[in-house]
Amino acid sequence: MQKKQQLITLTNCRIEDSRHTIVPELSWTMKTGEAWLVTGPNGGGKAAFLNALAGNLSIVPNTPVPGSGQESLYASSFKDSVAIVSLERAAALIEEERNRDESDYLEGGVDHGRSGRLFLYESMHGPLKPGERLPREAARLEVLPQIKLCGVETILDRGLKYMSTGEIRRTLLCSALLSGCRLLLLSDPFAGLDAESRKILFGFFTTIAGRQLSAAGSEYPRIILGMERYTEIPSAITNVLEFSGNRSSFCGTRAEYETRAAVLAADKAANRESEKALFKEELDEINEETAVLEDKTETEDILVSMKHVTVGWDDRKVLDDLTWTLHRGEHWLIRGPNGSGKTTFLELLTGDNMQVFCNDIKIFGSRRGSGESVWDIKKKLGIVSYRLHVEYRMVGGTDLESVIISGFHDSIGLYEPKTDIEKAAAAAWLKLGGFSGRERESFGTLSYGEQRAVLILRAAVKRPPLLILDEPCHGLDEEYRRKILDLLDLVAQSGTTTLLHVTHDPTEVLACEKHILELHPGETPMYRILEN
Repeated sequence: MQKKQQLITLTNCRIEDSRHTIVPELSWTMKTGEAWLVTGPNGGGKAAFLNALAGNLSIVPNTPVPGSGQESLYASSFKDSVAIVSLERAAALIEEERNRDESDYLEGGVDHGRSGRLFLYESMHGPLKPGERLPREAARLEVLPQIKLCGVETILDRGLKYMSTGEIRRTLLCSALLSGCRLLLLSDPFAGLDAESRKILFGFFTTIAGRQLSAAGSEYPRIILGMERYTEIPSAITNVLEFSGNRSSFCGTRAEYETRAAVLAADKAANRESEKALFKEELDEINEETAVLEDKTETEDILVSMKHVTVGWDDRKVLDDLTWTLHRGEHWLIRGPNGSGKTTFLELLTGDNMQVFCNDIKIFGSRRGSGESVWDIKKKLGIVSYRLHVEYRMVGGTDLESVIISGFHDSIGLYEPKTDIEKAAAAAWLKLGGFSGRERESFGTLSYGEQRAVLILRAAVKRPPLLILDEPCHGLDEEYRRKILDLLDLVAQSGTTTLLHVTHDPTEVLACEKHILELHPGETPMYRILEN
């Protein structure tokens, strides 16, 4: 049997940023013939570990205790040849496109930004010079095996800003492959992907991980998989490293971890109903104490009306001849493959898509463009979306108390003085979400999953007539996910809020969601209305 070689070694090391230590002590080794999963709760240290391996944080050997005989060492055979694909990286890419947008200076008023083809070409050859045309060889990207493996052939000429969340993720994965890096870190890669994209990604991982298990070298990189939740784990995984409380809480074989995880899951299931009942009591108490902050303005029975709505760009129809009505108290599930128009559909309601004004769309009884402002609409909406998350990351210095209170004012950040009752409401909601005592922490210092959980609390805080949820559980660990789904279920039961919910995960569908709008791109009609 061939002897395993050590690829990465951490012995008595710490992980730190420029200001403080994040993980105080860690020892871990990755060898040939191993495929590792890194998991653990939001904020537990997993993200810090992966970012440290990617070079975004520092790995520093600790000073050995005199006389202990313990050494301190960090060594990696990959050096700087590491690429990370994560929800944070996807959000950063969208931020980059926004910062590069020059629509205000163009005669036509629209800057389509970088295409997938340009982005991937630059991943291989570096940025083009100002004014330089895309070389002819970029027209042949489709023939590359990495392009086919990631399933991005059909979106190469689409602007990055027009891609769905799942399409952006697959493009980033392809970029990492084409970069030539010898180690890929895939953080929560299945979040937000439709069934077909998940199948593509599973095939990708199985192909590459299978090769790294069978040979010491390969033309493909090695992979470390990071997951918030222990679900859909590819069969090629051999070992698990778990973080909790910014320390390693498990390091061993997959079989050992699954035995341990099964015991913990059984204990949590036994306490589920009693925890949910207590959770309901806490939520009822908060709602009673903060009722004065609610917008009591009566709304129509019909919250939204769309008639023959068509939306598109560059001769591509994203929504086509859509007629749909939302009544108060009808909770809807919106589903369809990545790129089918789900986010576009929701952005017509939130005011983030200007094509709402050239369509017959009524929201809370008023036709868009008839004189109401976007703030008249948003004061009756609660919103959780990828766009909102990206915008909040851009003002990441806001403290958590201000993030929650901004939900009452529909702002990104807080620009008004806080009242005592708003502060009390923020403290109560943060406690409900498991953030008690963290009011002064900066939003930007939280893990991606913790940020998403706070934004869900922000959306629910004013008990809006309509709560719009675009993949709300993105990046949440199992504990947060369960708590948030319970919260949304209780919000729906209250009778004051109607839910519109986009998710690809069937385990996240709520019992109250009896109505389904299913989008079928390229078909006529392009949608179906179903009952659950």
